[in-house]
Amino acid sequence: MKLTLRGVVFSALFAAILVLFSFASISLPFTPVPITLQTLAVMLAGGLLGARYGFFSMALVVILTAIGFPLLHGNGGLGIVLGPTGGFIMIWPFSAMLIGMILPRVRVKGFMGYLAAFLVLEIFGSLLLYLAGVPWLMYKVPTYTFAKAMAAACYPFLIGDAIKAAVAVLIIVPVRQVFSPERLTGSSSHSVVQRTDVRM
Repeated sequence: MKLTLRGVVFSALFAAILVLFSFASISLPFTPVPITLQTLAVMLAGGLLGARYGFFSMALVVILTAIGFPLLHGNGGLGIVLGPTGGFIMIWPFSAMLIGMILPRVRVKGFMGYLAAFLVLEIFGSLLLYLAGVPWLMYKVPTYTFAKAMAAACYPFLIGDAIKAAVAVLIIVPVRQVFSPERLTGSSSHSVVQRTDVRM
C-alpha cells in the first residue's frame, strides 16, 4: 500500500483529533464504558480521509496505545486495548475504512441524500462498534449477561451517537465539496462525493 506524505500528515492529524476527543470523557457509575467524542473522530476520519487513510489514522492510535503511549484518556498499554472497552477500540480502523468506502457512493443532495449519509455514519460509525464492543465486554466481564452488557455498553449511548453522526454529516459534506479525500491526502483515490454512480 503506497502512502503519500500528505496522506500520512493528515492521518496523524486525525489520529491527534481522536486522542484529543478521548479526553472529553464522562464516566458513568454503572458501566466501564465512558461517554466520549471518540466515535465522532472515527466518523470524520473515514468521511474526510477515505478508506485507506481513515483506516491508517485510526490504526495508528490503536497500535501506539497498545505499545504504551498514553493516548486514550491519558492512558496507554496493551491493557487498555484489550480491556473491557477493547472491542470498541479495536474496531475503530475498520469502522473508518468502511465509512470511507461506502459514503462516497452516496449522492448527498437534498434531505434524502443527507439522511442516507447519516445512516452510513450511524451504521458503520456507531452500530458496528456495538457489534464488537458488547460481545467483547461480555468476554472480559463474565458476570455480564447479554442484557446487562447492552444496558452497560449500548442503550445509554445510542442517542449521543446519533447526534455525533448528524454533526459528522454537517461537517463532512461541505468540507468534501471543497477538499476531496485525494486532495487532502495527495492520493489517486476516486472516493469523491460528487463522482458517484450510485444515487440515494
